[in-house]
Amino acid sequence: MLLSGSEIVMECLLREGVDVIFGYPGGAILPTYDAMTKYPQIRHVLVRHEQGAAHMADGYARATGRVGVAIATSGPGATNLVTGIATAMMDSSPMVCITGQVPRGTIGSDAFQECDITGITIPVTKHNYLVADVRELPHIMREAFHIARTGRPGPVLIDIPKDVQNEKIEFVYPEGEIKLPGYRPPSIASDEELSAALELIRNAKRPMILAGHGIMMSGASQELRELSERAQIPVSLTLLGKGAMPENHPLVVGMMGMHGAAACNYGIQEADLLIALGMRFDDRETGNVKTYSPNSKKIHIDIDPSEINKNISVDVGIAGDLRMVLSQMLPSVPSQQHPEWIARIRDWQEDGDERDIVHHETTGKLLGAQVINDLWKATGGDALTVSDVGQHQMLEAQYYPHQRPHTMLTSGGLGTMGFGLPAAIGAKFGKPDEEVWAIVGDGGFQMTMCELATAKQENVKVNIVILNNEYLGMVRQWQEFFYEERYHATPMFSPDFVKLAAAYDIPAMRVTSRDQIEESVKFARSHEGPVLIEYVIEKEEIVYPMVPAGADLHAMLRRPKPGEGTK
Repeated sequence: MLLSGSEIVMECLLREGVDVIFGYPGGAILPTYDAMTKYPQIRHVLVRHEQGAAHMADGYARATGRVGVAIATSGPGATNLVTGIATAMMDSSPMVCITGQVPRGTIGSDAFQECDITGITIPVTKHNYLVADVRELPHIMREAFHIARTGRPGPVLIDIPKDVQNEKIEFVYPEGEIKLPGYRPPSIASDEELSAALELIRNAKRPMILAGHGIMMSGASQELRELSERAQIPVSLTLLGKGAMPENHPLVVGMMGMHGAAACNYGIQEADLLIALGMRFDDRETGNVKTYSPNSKKIHIDIDPSEINKNISVDVGIAGDLRMVLSQMLPSVPSQQHPEWIARIRDWQEDGDERDIVHHETTGKLLGAQVINDLWKATGGDALTVSDVGQHQMLEAQYYPHQRPHTMLTSGGLGTMGFGLPAAIGAKFGKPDEEVWAIVGDGGFQMTMCELATAKQENVKVNIVILNNEYLGMVRQWQEFFYEERYHATPMFSPDFVKLAAAYDIPAMRVTSRDQIEESVKFARSHEGPVLIEYVIEKEEIVYPMVPAGADLHAMLRRPKPGEGTK
């Protein structure tokens, strides 16, 4: 059939199973927007800023495991996507971004809204394309989705000149296997690698599993649990690994790293074997790499060969699909017990429980930790939460245990403020039957709060939690600890968030005391469409534990026990 380039884009999206795209129109992408009218099967969500489109596509992808799609025009429309693309790249989120470009004949002439978006996004995409020939477009569309979703997932950008979108050709959908020279993601482990890893597991007395985002991306949650239970190996989770194994499981110790559980960090430092699964030894997880788990052997399994021995040298490195490699390994994993090691970890956990702020008396104060803890109780711990970046993000990680994969979404690697609200909207489109809560701070929320209009226009049932401490809380915390309490550029004026929500015709409520939290959850659940709840919390709350940047992982600043002092 004879189709224009823009119709080919839509036809290929339909055949890739795309049901929703997030975008903002403009001159260079207008032919594709016109073609959308012929494809009602694909819903278009009109964002208020292209960064929101990228985060929505990212949230959709993280919640579903499918490829999210964002679309924008040339120039500023395309560059506004870049922060969201970089966010997806750092966290290995599968996404395809489609941008319009000026006509081929004017490329390089500084035409109106011209920008070299393929050049700009080389460092933050898995791959990108400038479509120079409409006949190549069907193959490029197929390749883009294949690259985005296979191996280590990531964002792919397709830049399409306006005249290519208008040009017509006889369209034949390219069938058959996609073969790309030099692109062969690893899948299984060799016999030698398996043998070496199993030998280390058999000989370990103090083993620990480090479970990362790759567990969920490969669908290896069941294999992780089987490995942990069979060999009685405690599990420490990365921030993006939360939900890889139920956090109420007796072998799950908690989250590791800068604001992780003390028991996890002490355990890592004293382990004699670390089994790193689908994680990349990020600096926020390791602290000082020179003193990181100094007496342990290390096994690292990851789909990306470049991650192995990149930050931490390991004894056995296996590049492969995590689920496949664990399936190979499990039949030979011995049944073991490590009672002394488990008991040691339990002692650390009990000490942490004594320091837990939610059990302390805080007369007259509402703490962010209390809000998240009580939200967890009120939702039965079964909600899909999407966190922005800052203190509230770490409090969510600490006080909202997750029992299922893909139910805690946040910007980990890039730490993108403004991610929370749009990503929650995207997640709700991907998982309409999930109860979705966006957990944001007063700072990050104001970066993308224009997407309240998107949520209202689309009638998306997202419950928005704003923890308002009138500060850029995490930066203020660093200033308190390391900059002699010079709070420069961190006190923050905000609008009246309840009135702001009213301006968008969104139901809203302000909470100032802990006894209102349960009522606020009922309020949010009682309304269709988006709801906003502002929790006015203690201004100078501290997130403990905290490993200072570059410090040893065990050198944590810890919350004092009652009677020990203020810090």
